[in-house]
Amino acid sequence: MIVCHCEVVSDRDVVESIDAGARTLAQVCLATGAGRNCGGCVFSVKRLLCQHGRSVSATPLTEVAGATG
Repeated sequence: MIVCHCEVVSDRDVVESIDAGARTLAQVCLATGAGRNCGGCVFSVKRLLCQHGRSVSATPLTEVAGATG
């Protein structure tokens, strides 16, 4: 399933980034490219991060956008 339509990032891409060591929302977004444009996918990315047992930092969404772009 596509999570980020702007950058065509799938749920598999997100899970792979988590398996590769991404532990925060910002790290997943940086690794996958998700959240770079409109940010509409950030909540879905965060949900996947939580489902896969990783801690989600309290990083503000503005910092996520700055870290990826």
